[in-house]
Amino acid sequence: MAEPLIEFDPARYLNSPEAVEEFLIASFEDAAECGDPRIITNALGVVARARGMTKMAQDAELSRTALYRALSEDGRPELSTIFKVMQALGLRLAPVRVDSAA
Repeated sequence: MAEPLIEFDPARYLNSPEAVEEFLIASFEDAAECGDPRIITNALGVVARARGMTKMAQDAELSRTALYRALSEDGRPELSTIFKVMQALGLRLAPVRVDSAA
């Protein structure tokens, strides 16, 4: 008889600012490689759950409902929302030159 699988939840492991930063860096890189911005939305949603959605909404100066909606699976957050969430995490968006040889 097969053992039941436990669903992996990355939010359980985002227990330090460094872990959050590494997770988001990897997610942004994955999104760039795949050309899929939903990866970023999903990652920010995971971080918000790890931090607590209510606390994240307060820190980002957004309503909890707006944050849930923006970071939901079907969410399409505005850039201003992403900026607010990143600022609340003590992070910022910054351009990184892509190596043209890659």
